[in-house]
Amino acid sequence: MTILGIEQITYGVTDLDTCRRFLADWGLTEIAADANGVRFETLNGGRVLAVRHDDPSLPPAMEDGPTLREVTWGVTRADEVAAIAERLADQPGYFFEDGAAGCIDPNGLAVRVEVSAKRALDVQGAPTNPWGLPAQRVNTPSPVYERAQPIEVGHVVFFTNALAATQKFYEDKLGFELSDRYPDRGAFMRCAPHGGHHDLFLLALPNGKCGLNHVAFTVRDIHEVFGGGMHIDRCGWETQLGPGRHPISSAYFWYFKNPCGALIEYYADEDILTPEWQPRDFEPGPTVFAEWAVDGGLDGNTRRQKKGGEAPTGKFMTDTAKR
Repeated sequence: MTILGIEQITYGVTDLDTCRRFLADWGLTEIAADANGVRFETLNGGRVLAVRHDDPSLPPAMEDGPTLREVTWGVTRADEVAAIAERLADQPGYFFEDGAAGCIDPNGLAVRVEVSAKRALDVQGAPTNPWGLPAQRVNTPSPVYERAQPIEVGHVVFFTNALAATQKFYEDKLGFELSDRYPDRGAFMRCAPHGGHHDLFLLALPNGKCGLNHVAFTVRDIHEVFGGGMHIDRCGWETQLGPGRHPISSAYFWYFKNPCGALIEYYADEDILTPEWQPRDFEPGPTVFAEWAVDGGLDGNTRRQKKGGEAPTGKFMTDTAKR
């Protein structure tokens, strides 16, 4: 039994029209819409739902109110859903019906598991020419993207006031692996022994806050992080931080404020881990969170930094997931 990744995220939103416009600008494809909600897809068929927050069909909200209401994880076969259902049967909010199983995790989030409907893709990022290795890009310039088209929903990050219990839930019930950690503060977890650095990050804050920090979307390469971020800036949306690079996962990032709730991220080029990987311990801090980062973002028209600023502050480090 192996979780493949995030199949669907479901937001409960207060301003459906604004959220619909944002998700379209973000580069997702609208699939269906009605007066109560809208559904988008990534390139590989991962789904993003924005539903009016008072819709009675939505799972209960976490402590931080209208925002992400459910994360759906995908597996390969129906018998794997049934096996997970047995593990979840003792959890609050448990259900097993219509080919899906789910419950409420110890952090208060609705979790759902179903057979994946995502599509295989033939999508490649730009090759690089690092010194000392055979050239991968010859007589071909690297691309410049006018906007991003996210490949998949890559990971989610939550603040938690029940770190140990929530980590144990994902390890014991869903088979997640620990990739790296902030001892007693945070856990980077991947849903399969061989895969990207993390599909889920749990962070305990001193103030005990519980809720969503951000949802991250995988794009092809660093150039698409830049091109996508500058397009979002031209659309009038506000940068939280970025572009930049995370030392722990090696990924390039750009965070924006998301009208659907909390933050949203483009990222690319994360580390790939295997069962031989041994989790590392880190002490949270600005240099651990970002090797480098542009404060205020880049202007999508001038292609220059929008404003000067200092390195991420302590407050930013408590308001943003640290990788």
